[in-house]
Amino acid sequence: MVQKAKILLVDDRPENLLALEAILSALDQTLVRASSGEEALKALLTDDFAVILLDVQMPGMDGFETAAHIKRRERTRDIPIIFLTAINHGPHHTFRGYAAGAVDYISKPFDPWVLRAKVSVFVELYTKNCQLREQAALLRLQLEGGSANGVDASKETAGLLAELSARLAAVEEQAEALTKQLGEDSADAGVVATAAHLERKLTGLRRALDALEPGTAGGAPVLPAQN
Repeated sequence: MVQKAKILLVDDRPENLLALEAILSALDQTLVRASSGEEALKALLTDDFAVILLDVQMPGMDGFETAAHIKRRERTRDIPIIFLTAINHGPHHTFRGYAAGAVDYISKPFDPWVLRAKVSVFVELYTKNCQLREQAALLRLQLEGGSANGVDASKETAGLLAELSARLAAVEEQAEALTKQLGEDSADAGVVATAAHLERKLTGLRRALDALEPGTAGGAPVLPAQN
């Protein structure tokens, strides 16, 4: 059974958190509440999240400051952040959100379907990424065991690599389809940022998979680092 991804919802207003939970409950993932930036940072110390939905206007540590802390931590800097705001301050305000590390910036009231669709992409990407890491770890163990016992594991390796490649190709296809759909519906900076983030993550995964090919680095398989 595939473990559910965790989605961090950060907002100081309980009614907003309740609304987000109602919208995202259809994704059937684990929704974690945080009512402040400080509470969000504490949750990020122990749990891994697929995506963070972060309110901009909060008392004390606002969304921009919270995002800055998240991006400074090596453990959390690659987690996608979607900013949510009830106030539209214009292009400068939006630019500040992207500069803080957000992959998207959505003004309230937002379209529930659009928000759910965008979050689902990051959940799918996170899930596939976890599966790929697990497969890579299994492949490493099999290669080490085969080498220690003098066994030729080339056939098993080829089969695992083919499965890994198929899993990644499925994510690439889904991301490409969603990016195309969003591009047809809107030309705002959020769509561009989301597409760019997905492209970077998928490119990294594809490079890691290519590094598993036998013969890499003088004939020895090079496995991606675990993180």
